[in-house]
Amino acid sequence: MERVEDARELMLGYVHALSAINEAMRVAIPSLERLGDVFGLARSRRIIGRSGHAGTYSYTVHGAGCRFVSGDGTEVDVDFAADGSEVFDFCRLRWYGLSLPEPVDVTDQDLQTAVRSLKPLLDEVRPGWFSVAN
Repeated sequence: MERVEDARELMLGYVHALSAINEAMRVAIPSLERLGDVFGLARSRRIIGRSGHAGTYSYTVHGAGCRFVSGDGTEVDVDFAADGSEVFDFCRLRWYGLSLPEPVDVTDQDLQTAVRSLKPLLDEVRPGWFSVAN
């Protein structure tokens, strides 16, 4: 049960980090309405490049999303759905956990159990992919 609690705390930490990144990006780029807009701005090479810095974070736009790294080396990788919403899977959650100053390694099974306990907070947007509920 302790591992499931670790997975739950990991997921809550990821959601909190995503919120902090959103705030840092909006301060750095005042025209940014939501984090998903970073993807379009970088791809068009208007206002920002495909990589750069915002506050204490560096970012790199990739494929369908963006990887953010904080000053302490914590990594938050997120993809963006067609509507611009932030989506993530267990792989991204595990990368986040392993990048923490005190790494946390959990299994997909632990994460699946944790997702069920966080159902009002997280939505499964497609099998294995989640977003923070509005």
